[in-house]
Amino acid sequence: MEINGQNAAETGRYDEMGLSPALMRAIEQKGYVQATPVQVGAIPCFMEWKDVIAKAPTGTGKTFAFGIPMVEHIEPDSGEVQALVLAPTRELAIQIRDELRDLCAFREGVRVVCLYGGQPIHTQINQLKKHPQIVVATPGRLMDHMKRHTVQLDRVQTVVLDEADRMLDMGFVRDVTHILDKMPKRRNLGMFSATISREVLDISWVYQREPVEITVRADEDNRPDIAQYRLDVERNEKADTMARLLHMGGYERVIAFCNTKNMTDRLVGLLEMRGVSCEAIHGDITQVFRERTLQKFREGKIRVLAATDVAARGLDIDDVDAVFNYDIPDENEYYIHRIGRTGRARRHGVAFSLVASIAEGLRLDEIVRITGSQVRHVHFNENGDLVAAVEKTQ
Repeated sequence: MEINGQNAAETGRYDEMGLSPALMRAIEQKGYVQATPVQVGAIPCFMEWKDVIAKAPTGTGKTFAFGIPMVEHIEPDSGEVQALVLAPTRELAIQIRDELRDLCAFREGVRVVCLYGGQPIHTQINQLKKHPQIVVATPGRLMDHMKRHTVQLDRVQTVVLDEADRMLDMGFVRDVTHILDKMPKRRNLGMFSATISREVLDISWVYQREPVEITVRADEDNRPDIAQYRLDVERNEKADTMARLLHMGGYERVIAFCNTKNMTDRLVGLLEMRGVSCEAIHGDITQVFRERTLQKFREGKIRVLAATDVAARGLDIDDVDAVFNYDIPDENEYYIHRIGRTGRARRHGVAFSLVASIAEGLRLDEIVRITGSQVRHVHFNENGDLVAAVEKTQ
């Protein structure tokens, strides 16, 4: 890990950070002892109200890195909104809210509310009337509440942009800057991201003051343990191949990524025909059903979650056994974020990419070249075993 360009210690324990008994009790209830590198770097900075810009791989504990000091700073006796977290998607916003509520378990009087599109706004207005101190929101829905004057941000002290590159990439730059301009008492701003884009740096230059720059590289200690495989198949054999691999590997919790909403719906039908329980989440499915599907998946009631890239970032599901690229992603970084759904929390993960055309093969070759991913080319031998494919020579 680097802090402001200098190598820094990556190891630390929560009980060495001077946290309150209430926070320690919440952390211990989660079963955590050792802090991750991004937490070791960010928590002390946030406790001192410093601005932070942190780059760390997916699944390295960024929510606790800002959530622990955020909850520590809250004054329970005040009914003002004191902290704001902005997230690019409703799924990520809900996940952050749940983790923050876990941290607040023993801080009586600290309330967290989540504001996002797809849920009736009047339900959220009623929640805001209970005077939460922490608001987690997507930019668009927060702007709706600001226009209605149902949320007041003039007392906010801590602001965090989570998955900042993704949020600004999705066209929220104007909303984010408008929101930041409405918080005159802000004491610190944290930006957390897997990559640092030009837009992230622009926001930092305007709104942060001498930020502490934390970089956690994907080295052997924090790189997810993910075995990556490529199988060349006929297009009409993809579903059969996937069902076969599920049976061979005994995978019980799997995410299959498709490039289109229509393909996720088709995959659900194809797998159900083969006796594999599967449901889809994508942008055309209502928020209520998406949340219900995700909960069933977490509880093990669904074996396969068929998803578009809306689910590739921000889902906090630690025990995904395998990821399938049913379609090869259109963007290089989507591949990294997709396979990053497995191999989390230091577990072993597996990622399969099903290639059914020359175009898909060239696309995957480019992803391997650009991202430096280690993808093994495999196939089924005459005995039905999965073995390494013979590389073609020029």
